[in-house]
Amino acid sequence: MPSSPRPLRKLGFLTIGLFDEADPRRGHESTLEIIELGERLGFDSAWLRHRHLQYGISSPVAVMAAASQRTSRIELGTAVIPLGWENPLRLAEDLATVDILSGGRINPGVSVGPPMHFDEVKGALYPDTADAEDFSYERVRRLLDFVRGKPASDFSGVQGFEVFSDRVQPHSPGLGRRLWYGGGSLSSARWAGEHGMNFLTSSVVKAEGAEGPYDFARIQLSHIRAFRAAHPDGADARVSQGLVVIPTDSASPEQRAKYEAYAAKRTPRTTSPQGPARLMFAPDIVGTSQEIAERLHADAAFREVDEVAFALPFTFEHEDYVQILTDMATKLGPTLGWRPGA
Repeated sequence: MPSSPRPLRKLGFLTIGLFDEADPRRGHESTLEIIELGERLGFDSAWLRHRHLQYGISSPVAVMAAASQRTSRIELGTAVIPLGWENPLRLAEDLATVDILSGGRINPGVSVGPPMHFDEVKGALYPDTADAEDFSYERVRRLLDFVRGKPASDFSGVQGFEVFSDRVQPHSPGLGRRLWYGGGSLSSARWAGEHGMNFLTSSVVKAEGAEGPYDFARIQLSHIRAFRAAHPDGADARVSQGLVVIPTDSASPEQRAKYEAYAAKRTPRTTSPQGPARLMFAPDIVGTSQEIAERLHADAAFREVDEVAFALPFTFEHEDYVQILTDMATKLGPTLGWRPGA
């Protein structure tokens, strides 16, 4: 097997944290147990996918806070918080608080754009300001400034018995270097690089350009290179790739059949750009760790990164995630040259 030009240095996973509406605690507890398992297995990071008005994690910052008190080493990230739902100043306070509580282990990933189904939700979310809200990169810039310690107020000092700061408190000095932008276009990759962020790539990119053929890995590779070309750290700028990979080394025959059916159902969307946004989806990779490693080493974008946050499929059972994560850490990761954290 050809070696990767950038050996795998950090292994992470991403979960959506599904739950039953009638028993939401059980689903959230399952997510926390999976994160605890990830730490025991040596994973470097666990990432939470954000979902509003769905049966998945709606408050990843709160879940990270809980996870930070049940773990001691594993990094905790979001992939991603859609800033169209957030006030950057309040979010900066929450992120800094959780980062302090975790001992400096959180990696907040964000994105911009109007909230999903905005016309249906804007009356509840922004009843008075919906038409004036700015959902551009400016929202990210505001968050960056607040997290990095720039003034949020024209006033500081003592008033009566109270002391006021002009910047977000608590201030977590290292957090500004651990902010990620989740992007799938050349423009987002360049913007993240120009503003000194880290870059999250996923299994979705935009097919930019008039004519095909379209190759997902090549498109993603162009985004990674554009990001690093614009970043002050150049080739050392951090990029994490988030494909869906499902190792089957220790899976039962029933699990293998389920995983293969899941991937097959999603394969048709990977053959051409989808919808007005012309989104391209990466195929899910199902197989033994050796088979997955061979496909990853043939992936042009994977060869360019040394960090991954493999996405767990949305609809599987807790026992399936245990099997998948165990195989990732004990079989796939070592096959890719990774060594578990201590």
